[in-house]
Amino acid sequence: MNAEGRLQEILGELGLEMPPAASPKGVYRPALRVGDLLYTAGHLPVRSDGSLVVGRLGEQLDVAAGYAAAQLAALGILATVRRELGTLDRVRQVVKLLGAVNSTPQFDQQPAVINGCSELLVSVFGSEAGRGVRSALGAPCLPLGVAVEIEAVFEVVCPPLTEG
Repeated sequence: MNAEGRLQEILGELGLEMPPAASPKGVYRPALRVGDLLYTAGHLPVRSDGSLVVGRLGEQLDVAAGYAAAQLAALGILATVRRELGTLDRVRQVVKLLGAVNSTPQFDQQPAVINGCSELLVSVFGSEAGRGVRSALGAPCLPLGVAVEIEAVFEVVCPPLTEG
């Protein structure tokens, strides 16, 4: 099964909806392709109704809520990648994720939170292609008070990969 098909299965299993690709809220591009790499801007956790998941981990939110927020950010990233490439099937490899977690100074489970994004990408692209390098950092504040902000780098191919 291709990445697009796996994504549809995952959305059904998790009861999630694919959001529309985000529009820039400032002077930047949501994604930029340089050679065979596609860089995404930071993506926030946006629910299907357009609201944001806000709050600090270790204060208003627990690890499970942060994990769910990171899944939503991952869906936003995938929506941007799909808009840029026309299909997720042109992704060869997740290269890197950088996740920032709005957290208290005592909260030290940032990696467990960002796993929400990482594990969703592995489910979509497979255990090898979906797993790149990653950093998970704590931040005292993120834009609009959101729980997480995640950016990604993908290796892409042109034309689309075919199943074999």
